[in-house]
Order: sequence, then C-alpha cells, then structure tokens
Amino acid sequence: MSEKAIFLDRDDTLIEDPGYINDPEQVKLLDGVPEALIQLKALGYKLIVVTNQSAVAHGIVTEKVLGEIHERLKQSLADKNAFLDRIYYCPYHPEGVVPKYCKESNSRKPSPGMLLKAADEMDIDLGQSWCVGNSSRDVEAGLRAGCKTILIDMPPAHQKQPASSLSLAGVNPDYKAVNIKEAVNIVKKYLRSSAEKQNEALPISTNQNEPAPQAAEQVSKVAESPEHIEAQQTAPELQEPEIQHTEPPKQPAEPPMQTLKPQIQPPAEPHIPADKTEELLSSILGQLKSMNRAQMFGEFSIMRLMAGIIQIVVLFCLLVTVWFLMSPDRQDSLVFIALGFAIVFQLMTLTFYIMQGRK
Repeated sequence: MSEKAIFLDRDDTLIEDPGYINDPEQVKLLDGVPEALIQLKALGYKLIVVTNQSAVAHGIVTEKVLGEIHERLKQSLADKNAFLDRIYYCPYHPEGVVPKYCKESNSRKPSPGMLLKAADEMDIDLGQSWCVGNSSRDVEAGLRAGCKTILIDMPPAHQKQPASSLSLAGVNPDYKAVNIKEAVNIVKKYLRSSAEKQNEALPISTNQNEPAPQAAEQVSKVAESPEHIEAQQTAPELQEPEIQHTEPPKQPAEPPMQTLKPQIQPPAEPHIPADKTEELLSSILGQLKSMNRAQMFGEFSIMRLMAGIIQIVVLFCLLVTVWFLMSPDRQDSLVFIALGFAIVFQLMTLTFYIMQGRK
C-alpha cells in the first residue's frame, strides 16, 4: 500500500532564511516547527524536504557543506523529538558559475522532479500528499505533481522578501497559512472533512437478513479509527480545494435521510431576502477570520511580556505615590521619588512596545 507524504520547502518554511546559508551554525528552526512535524507524523505522513539550492551552482557553498547543514537541521529537530524521512535538493542553476552545476534541471522547482523522484523511490501516493512552501515555485511544483498545496503566506512584517517577489503569477494554492502551525490545522481540517464525507457515503442496508445494528456498528468503527479521531481537532475554517485525483465522487443524499433531517429555514422579513442576509453574515464572518488569523498564530514575544510586567510596576508606584500624598506625615521627597520611579518604568514600557513593533 502506497504511503502519503508532506513535501516541505526548507528556507522560511522550516528554518530562517538569512540569504544563502553556507554554514551549519546559521541553521535556526522557525517557531513551532518541531511540534508541527510531530503532529504531521502522527497523522501518518512521511516528511520529505524538497529544496532548491542554487548556492551550490553559484559557488557559495559546496555539496559537502550543504550535507553538514542538513545534518544540523536533522539534529536540531531530533533534539525536539521531530524527525524527517528524507531530504532532496537541487544544486543546479542555468546561470551558475560552477560548470558542473551550470544547467537547467527538471528537479529544480517549479518543476516537480524532486517530488516525482521521491514518489518513485519511497512509494508515495502523490494524490494523498501535500506540498507546503512559501513561494510560487513550491505551489506550482506541488500542483504539477498532483499534490494538494499550502502556501506559507507570512504577514508583510515577517517577510524577508518584498511582496512582489512572492507573487504567484497565476498559480493558485489550495490553501494559505500564516505559518506551519496553521498549515497543520489545515491538513487536520481536510482529514476531518474527508472522514465526514466517507461516513455520509456509507450505504444504509435494506437487506432484511442483515440487522440494522450491524450497519450502525460499521459507521461507529470508522468514526473511532485513529485517523478520524486525529482529524477531529480544530482547524481554521477555509475553503475546500478542488481535488483532482483521489477525492471520491459525491453521492446525492438519499430521500429517507432528507425526510429524517429536514432543513428548516427561519422566516425572512418581507423586504429583506433570506439569501441576501446569509450572504452578508458570511461576508462579515470571513472578514473577522481574515483579520484575526495572523494574531491567532502569532509568535510569543518576550518584549510584550516584559512590557506588561513593568506596566503593573508602574501602577504600583502610582498607588504608592497616592498613599504618600494622603499620609498625615506627608514627605514631598518620598512623593517625588515614587512618582519618578513611575515615570521611569512607564518609559521602559513604551520602549519595549516600540522594540516589539520594529522586530
């Protein structure tokens, strides 16, 4: 039986991208990556890195050093109990300066060569697999290989590249996520939806020789399967992709089920069509979700934590100042000292907030 896999880009998807990495010491995992890979592995996916490394063709790094960089990546993940199954890279570029690597290659994304090679060597079912990356090259390679795709579309403040360089140029991903943590939730949401559709497609037995409890038991076994339970975890509400390879055809709902669960629509006002009201509510809900997505999956900030703690100290200093003012034996010097501390701490709070904004 074929395996399913998650194909992952490397730079700005798993690790920080300072430019061309040419030293293992530059490997720094992005926030939440080990936890995300552990969850994907628990869902039954092989984890495969597919990355363009034209730095080899440009003479910036050798394949030996690149191997050391990838060993550092695997070790950093292993320290967090996360593990990759394989890493594929393409060292070629048609404008390179090293003659050996100065050529075009069908392994270089957006060509799907690395994905197809992995599928052949590791018996991967591409139709059940995903391609996750932060550029149009990753999305196009995944689509051409027949995978479902997720674009890591970071907020502008966190992007290392100008927005124009991330343009998809007509290549549309199935989903978008602000980081890999949200990408995991998207996969879980998709699995949950697929399991629900599979349950709805189960035929209801009309054979008198087969008792009704047996049919119910079959549905219960599917619902209690590990993959189905894992898929029930919460994920962002996103539009379902168009599945071209492995999605089973939708079966029309049977009349008996419709009679058991009739759709009851609330009465609409005579002057406001019901469909218009539902469309307006859906639009408002979509806007709210879009505004909050980046905050939901934002990174923890030590600056913001420190600012909050110091703000509490400011309030305490102000209370002490009021207490000194109301004291029968009031001493102006103590009042000024407490007030001075409050001012200093307030300036520190503002400084931390400004530093967080520029981060």
